[in-house]
Amino acid sequence: MPRALRVAGVIAALEGTLGLVMAVVLVVREAGGHHEAAISGYGTAAWFAVMGGAVAAAGWALWNGRRWGRGIAVFANLLLLGVAWYVFTSGQLRYAVAVGVVAIAVLALLFSPAVLGWLAQPDSAANADKRGPDTR
Repeated sequence: MPRALRVAGVIAALEGTLGLVMAVVLVVREAGGHHEAAISGYGTAAWFAVMGGAVAAAGWALWNGRRWGRGIAVFANLLLLGVAWYVFTSGQLRYAVAVGVVAIAVLALLFSPAVLGWLAQPDSAANADKRGPDTR
């Protein structure tokens, strides 16, 4: 299994963990009486919990050499590029650069030649669960 896949897995797991932390922060804020007029704190927290949990699980999957984690990690980091653009247009250049650089780094790792070569091998360790037929 390529090192790039494990590094991408660690970063994706950290991204997911940050999403879960944000969910907790939103629940605590809402429970503490801070109510937004335009959004539901609990609903937004649920969204962050679902997305954060999925991305954290994808990071775990990548760390353990499971193919399914790559799609979720790619999707999440493409979304983060949009977030970086939004933050940039909001005038927060430092945050935009940080989010954008991390997202591009993960995408570069997930599309690196080593990872693509590993994914192309049908009998590689990428088939972590060999009990049934390959259902790609």
